[in-house]
Amino acid sequence: MHFRSRDGLRLAYDVAGSGPPLLCLAGLTRNMDDFEPVIEHFADRARIIRLDSRGRGGSDHDPDFMNYSLLCEGRDVLDLLDHLGLAKVAILGTSRGGLIAMTLAVGHKQRLTGVCLNDIGPMIDPAGLGYIMSYLGKRPGYADFDDAADQLVTKMARRFPGVSRETWRTYATRLWDEAPDGLALRYDPNLRHAVAEASATDAMPDLWPLFDALDGLPLAVIRGVNSDILSAETLHEMQRRRPDMIAAEVPDRGHVPFLDEPESLAALSAFLDRLPCGSH
Repeated sequence: MHFRSRDGLRLAYDVAGSGPPLLCLAGLTRNMDDFEPVIEHFADRARIIRLDSRGRGGSDHDPDFMNYSLLCEGRDVLDLLDHLGLAKVAILGTSRGGLIAMTLAVGHKQRLTGVCLNDIGPMIDPAGLGYIMSYLGKRPGYADFDDAADQLVTKMARRFPGVSRETWRTYATRLWDEAPDGLALRYDPNLRHAVAEASATDAMPDLWPLFDALDGLPLAVIRGVNSDILSAETLHEMQRRRPDMIAAEVPDRGHVPFLDEPESLAALSAFLDRLPCGSH
C-alpha cells in the first residue's frame, strides 16, 4: 500500500493485525521487513503498521537529499496517521525510527500513546556512527544472498556471536535486493550525503530534552549488549530518569537486535500491556 506525503512523495506502508495501533519505524538504511517478527508474534494483540521512510524500501526517493531529516520524516509519520484516520499511535522505533519518535514527542506528543526504542537513546556512541559511515551509501559487495549469508557469519561474529547462517540470509533478503551484478541497496545512496551534512559539525546535539519529552508515556527500551550505538551508561541514565521504563538487554546482539529474541519479545509484550486499548 502507498500514500502521498504532503510534498508529493509516494510512500509505502503496510497494516496487519488488530488491536491498539503500533507504528513500526525502521533504522537509517532499513525498511519495514525488519518488523516481520513483530507481526509473527503480536498481530493478535496490535494493529501493526509498518512504514518505509522516504528513500527506503518501496518508498520514493527524494530528489533533495536534505529532506532525509528527522523533522521531515516525522512529518511523513503524521501524514500517514492522517491518511489512516488515526488520532494517536504507539511507536516501535529502531535506531533512527526511535529518534523520529522522540522528535515527535517534542511537538506532537498528543499523537503518541507510547514509545518503544530499539537500540537507540539520547546519546549516540561516536564509534557506532563511524561504523555506519564506513558502509552508508555503498553497495555491500556480495554476489547474492547466499554469499552474504556465508560472509556475515564471520564478519558479524564479534557483535553477533552464534547467529546462524540461515538467520543472516533472512537478514540479507530484508536489507538488499539481488541484481545481476550483485546485491543492491534498498535505499537511496544519497542518504550518505544527508547524514554527512547533518554531522558536519563536531558537536553532537543534546538529545536528552527529546527523551525527557516522553514523560508520562508508556516507555520501553531494548538494547543489544554489544551495541556500539546505545551504551550501557546511557541506558542506565535513561533508567534513572524513567524508573518506570521497561528495559531489556539482549545478549549476543549488537546494533540492532532482530526483535525475535526472547528478551526483545518479552519487552514488547510488556510494552503492549501498558498501551491504552482505545487509540483511535
